[in-house]
Amino acid sequence: MTRTGILAGGNFIIDHVKLIDAWPEQDMLAFIQSETLSNGGGPYNVLKDLAAMRCGYPLAAVGLVSTDLNGDWILRDCKAAGFDISQLKQTGRGATSYTDAMTVSGGGRRTFFHQVGANALLGEEHFDFSRTQAKIFHLGYLMLLSEMDRLLEDGRTIASRVLEAAQAAGLLTSVDLASSTHPQFREITAAALPFTDFLILNEIEAGSATGLDLRAVPTNLERIQSAAQALLDGGVRREVVIHFEAGAMVVEKEGGVHHQTSLNLPQGFIAGTTGAGDAFVAGYLHGTHENWPVAERLKLAACAAARCLTHATSSQGLRPVAECLALADELGFRA
Repeated sequence: MTRTGILAGGNFIIDHVKLIDAWPEQDMLAFIQSETLSNGGGPYNVLKDLAAMRCGYPLAAVGLVSTDLNGDWILRDCKAAGFDISQLKQTGRGATSYTDAMTVSGGGRRTFFHQVGANALLGEEHFDFSRTQAKIFHLGYLMLLSEMDRLLEDGRTIASRVLEAAQAAGLLTSVDLASSTHPQFREITAAALPFTDFLILNEIEAGSATGLDLRAVPTNLERIQSAAQALLDGGVRREVVIHFEAGAMVVEKEGGVHHQTSLNLPQGFIAGTTGAGDAFVAGYLHGTHENWPVAERLKLAACAAARCLTHATSSQGLRPVAECLALADELGFRA
């Protein structure tokens, strides 16, 4: 069987994206300038991005939403985007997960207020890899999936068991994390690493997973590479991809190291930063699916992330692959 397509599972969230004039101090007021209802959560965003990029292969979802209005909205939205939603189920327990995403006008910085909802109930029984011919299984976000993040007596997690099942069925696995202060961040991450082919995360998450401080400005590439190597040593099978504001780095299991700077964005280009990390993931996974060289995957990932920045929501800024890549010629990359 020739595998094709991407199956994405995990967080399916409604984002209430609110554009505000300024971030208020405690007990003070800010004005909402506009608000939009949008997709949210790693797998949901990645699938919507790939659809907007007109990837040309099947896209499928695995997740859990409620039987409420938000759950109905997600199902309609996924159907309209052309996803296979046979494994995107509804439950009468709890509410559909949602996030209030506050984006400051002008600068694009955002703050999230999250209700975990039905995502907390997503478990091993909701994944059936015998029903898919997908090439890649993308799972996210660890740290925001209560049952999937549950540590077992043997040190494994439910997520690690799901990833193992995906690999046993013949799929490549990709994992993304949430920038969270979860008290068991390192243990949950470590359990998943041996069953992860591609770990794609930002510098904050990489730092939390390894204990290294990667927040220096300008970015310390040696420390980024050290973190990536530590994650490979922890079990990642193929590649660790770490993205940050100034660019991204890929370190391969076989020893290859690749860098990509971010685009030169003109003033006023950024409408919002919500979903930019997931757009980067979508671009990188598309290139991976199409067997592109790492350098070309990174280029598309950087361009897709930049396209996402043109809209306050998670995916409405995305365009077909060729239009995303055109930003490289239009704006150029940082030195």
